Amino acid sequence: ARETGICPIRRELYTQCFDEIIRQVTINCAERGLLLLRVRDEMRMTIEAYQALYCSSIAFGMRKALRSEQGKSDLQRDVEDLRDEKADLERQLTDLRQRAEQADRRAAELRLAEEKKHGEEIAFLKKTNQQLKAQLEGIIAPKK
Repeated sequence: ARETGICPIRRELYTQCFDEIIRQVTINCAERGLLLLRVRDEMRMTIEAYQALYCSSIAFGMRKALRSEQGKSDLQRDVEDLRDEKADLERQLTDLRQRAEQADRRAAELRLAEEKKHGEEIAFLKKTNQQLKAQLEGIIAPKK
């Protein structure tokens, strides 16, 4: 006997037993026998409907299980792709940060060079201005 589903051995035994009961009741009362025949036929149709439903539900469950396995592998592939993409983006971020630091250093060096050049130019102009003032005073002073 099967533990799950409909056991064909038990079903056959119960069918034979019920047929014997129908036969004995029909001998005593034909109307009751006809009613039991209807009950038997209804029971058979119900069992067949349950069997069909059971088979289709098993098939449905298998299809769902296969789809979920396929979906699981697809999701795992997506996770791997996203991890790879994340690693690439992290490498790009590190590279861009290094470039930004280098650009900042170059800009600071250029700024210092420009400030030094500007300071030297101001010093030169001040020196030139003082020399011109001294020459101008030398030119203007003898006239007094």
